[in-house]
Amino acid sequence: MSTVTLAKILHVFFVISWFAGIFYLPRLFVNHAMARDDCEKNLLTGMEARLIRMMNFTMVFVLITGTWLLYLQSGGFSGAYFTQGWIHAKITLVVVLLAYHHWCIRIHKNFVTGRENHSHVWFRWFNEMPVFILLGILWLVFAKPF
Repeated sequence: MSTVTLAKILHVFFVISWFAGIFYLPRLFVNHAMARDDCEKNLLTGMEARLIRMMNFTMVFVLITGTWLLYLQSGGFSGAYFTQGWIHAKITLVVVLLAYHHWCIRIHKNFVTGRENHSHVWFRWFNEMPVFILLGILWLVFAKPF
């Protein structure tokens, strides 16, 4: 197995793991926003905290394996690879996902302190944002349109 293949396998594995959390955490927020009982709120807060720890771990390895893969495919961060516009667009979308990830952490902290006041409907819409970002990234990676 080549080094590039290993990097791709590890990167896709960690991306899938990270997205499992990115898709599930806002669903927990929907339930948290609807919860009225303190026991249920405490249960959801604990679930969110454990999920965020897993998401942080996988996010770090997404970035490590992504950087490693970019290094391998670009010939050491040089050459014509970076003249392709799609890679800049992909990196931009990854930065947006990182911001979304940290926004989720802030929302969790707001729930912990009792300062989160968005409705469950708002969280249902919030939950859809990473779906469109993922579709954009996949399109860029497979189609390489520019």
